[in-house]
Amino acid sequence: MSTSFVLNGKPATLDTDPNMPLLWAVREVAGLPGTKYGCGMALCGACTVHLDGKAIRSCVTPLSSVAGRHVTTIEGLAGPHAKAVQAAWVQLQVPQCGYCQSGQIMSATALLDTNPTPTDADIDSAMSGNICRCATYSRIRAAIHAAADSIKESS
Repeated sequence: MSTSFVLNGKPATLDTDPNMPLLWAVREVAGLPGTKYGCGMALCGACTVHLDGKAIRSCVTPLSSVAGRHVTTIEGLAGPHAKAVQAAWVQLQVPQCGYCQSGQIMSATALLDTNPTPTDADIDSAMSGNICRCATYSRIRAAIHAAADSIKESS
């Protein structure tokens, strides 16, 4: 059975089990390995992608639920907020091991898409489902603030 949707701005049809988690569909079937497997239970955020612009956990999202919708993975993340987040991540040297970073960046970008001037509490709330085993949380928060400032300055 096939499922058709928009993947990173391009039409995609994946001919696989519609109950397969979206995570495995994008990694194994579509060949986009940037989205990571962490826990398989939507608890760690490593598998975060955008579905119609909102951050979701792809490990618990069946492929069938994205039919006709827009899915964005880290490979397709674009736009001024995404660029600001990615630049801040590099500038502030956020990653240590890097494993969780695609999920962190996807969540941070979704936050700035809806709230361009987040407070610490807003950031903590939006990022609460993303675990960083290296504990770079203070750098993540600083990078989100830096990205927000960069967006504000460029407007």
